[in-house]
Amino acid sequence: MAEELRYEKLAGELAGMIADGVLTCGDRLPSVRRLAEERRLSVSTVVQALRQLEDRGLVEARPQSGYFVRRARSENPEPQTRETPVTAMPVEISQRIARILHDGSRPGVAPLAIAFPANELLPIAALHRLYAGVARRHPHLLEAGSHGRNDLPALIRQLVRRSLAWGGPLAAEEIIITNACTEALGLCLRAVTRPGDTVAVESPAYYLMLQLLESLGLKALEIPTDPRTGMSVEALELASRYGNIAACLIVSNGSNPLGCVMPDDNKRRLAALAAERNIPLIEDDIYGDLYHGNARPWPIKAFDRSGNVMLCASFSKCLSPALRIGFVAAGRYAEAVGMQKTLNSGGTNPVTQMVLAEYLESNAYERHLRKLRSIYRQQVAALSDAVARYFPAGTRIAQPQAGYVLWVELPEGVDTMACYERALADGLSYTPGELFSASGMYRNCLRLNGGNPMTPALEDAVRRLGRLFAGELEQGAVL
Repeated sequence: MAEELRYEKLAGELAGMIADGVLTCGDRLPSVRRLAEERRLSVSTVVQALRQLEDRGLVEARPQSGYFVRRARSENPEPQTRETPVTAMPVEISQRIARILHDGSRPGVAPLAIAFPANELLPIAALHRLYAGVARRHPHLLEAGSHGRNDLPALIRQLVRRSLAWGGPLAAEEIIITNACTEALGLCLRAVTRPGDTVAVESPAYYLMLQLLESLGLKALEIPTDPRTGMSVEALELASRYGNIAACLIVSNGSNPLGCVMPDDNKRRLAALAAERNIPLIEDDIYGDLYHGNARPWPIKAFDRSGNVMLCASFSKCLSPALRIGFVAAGRYAEAVGMQKTLNSGGTNPVTQMVLAEYLESNAYERHLRKLRSIYRQQVAALSDAVARYFPAGTRIAQPQAGYVLWVELPEGVDTMACYERALADGLSYTPGELFSASGMYRNCLRLNGGNPMTPALEDAVRRLGRLFAGELEQGAVL
């Protein structure tokens, strides 16, 4: 029997045992060596079968312990799509966001607010070695500064190569290296909008995107967004009939904070709609590599036929936030975005560019990603389980399909911004839901960071948060 058929057969048998309840949630599977001996298969065949089950979300690998049947998803219902204001409005959230970011990084505060991964999950030691090697082998990179762009061909080549995985390739000439994804998004907005313009955004939308709009004097038009399928293409079609939308800003893969992944058909329709109505579409794909499913979801850029989509991303969530290396594949706006890059910040650190290029070329990134995706899936599942266990009855929990943040909707009567000071006094921090909306919606919602392992201390923090919100509900009922 061909090797491929052998591992698929084993994966099918184990999946059947899970479906039939022979293996239940939390059960440990036989070891790789035992399965190989009992089934008379090679170790590599067994590992392939287990990885297939892992990609399907049926099992999880625990370091030094083996493979276990994954816990079932929380039975709490998902948040519902909400109606959004029909008019665009100015954004005023930056001061409150600055406070949350400051509080969330304070020593002794549970790391539930800022969407950063735990340091131990990142290949910091490997990056240290690469920095030392690059500085030794490429001393010219440290010899001169640059007032203009200095995009390294080696890094652009690796970005083009990676785009083949989702139906690319990107064109090398459209790629601009930036100082993280934030700069990429800001450059795109500067290239296609003017102060006072309206930009369509998801609702809830990533607060950093809203901050960018605020800093540029742009208005936000919130478009209803489904927790599973993302921004409503139908709603955007209606909102854009009169040509009053200057750009659309979206996270189609692992939307922050919902974690949803837009289906391919919706992406295709959205790309066509934006092109037809001449709406530049700025796509943030920073969570695209951190998918929870079987295969990497394609970005909207893959369905773009007119160069109208500007794809932005970085490696902050996968390798290290300190790298500050991002990029934009700007399509037909490449010249305008490149000019904004030159005017606003000049070149991007060439040493770090080369470090990233060599890391990607070594294929270490793919090995790291496979492990990281598994860990993030486990951590988000554990966080969701803890919320379901400790938060008040009636709580709704999103089911992320990518990334590592968790969106939670509490029963009406809880104002997460009003509860924030009491939470902080107890060493707890989170991101209140109203900061993901220009209009102040989602006051009974919050976003939690799942980038850290579910330790007893973190579980206790979730428990205390749940108790705080339950107390708020009880007080409201008495009044």
